[in-house]
Amino acid sequence: MAHARRKFHELWANHSSQIAGGVLDLYARLYDMEREASLLDPAQRLAIRQMQAKLVADALHQWLLVQRQRVPSGGATFKAIEYSLNRWSALTHYLNDPQVPIDNNWVENQIRPVALGRKNWMFAGSLRAGKLAAAIMSLIHSARLNGHDPYGYMKDVLERLPLQPFSCIGELLPHNWKPVQ
Repeated sequence: MAHARRKFHELWANHSSQIAGGVLDLYARLYDMEREASLLDPAQRLAIRQMQAKLVADALHQWLLVQRQRVPSGGATFKAIEYSLNRWSALTHYLNDPQVPIDNNWVENQIRPVALGRKNWMFAGSLRAGKLAAAIMSLIHSARLNGHDPYGYMKDVLERLPLQPFSCIGELLPHNWKPVQ
């Protein structure tokens, strides 16, 4: 949902598009409802999504269909509308599943460091070096996602690795790892 909203926000911010400004109000209402619903348990969140957010989403969908007929094809507004309409099922999936967030910004923020560094790591010296660097970065990032200090995790794993039986190597993976007391 954030990507669809962003396309209209750029039109409004860069070109003072009144059409984009109108649709941003609908997106804002969806996000406001989601902010309130995020504090509730899943059953209550689903009820709010079904009773309130679905009405706004349906209005947004109708607005997009009407505006697509009014704006010239090929323009930035048309492309923003088409982006949303072509992904409508994915954009509104969260309305039927209380465990799914309205957007995937959290995940994107978690993988951003890897994506930004991808070009920097393209020339690691060799294919083997690139694969090793990717494996180490995956371990470090997985450790971080599992709530571990990456330095402490890597230090402990590298100290324990030479003596760790191969059959127990899974204990050193970030989601299973427990520091030695």
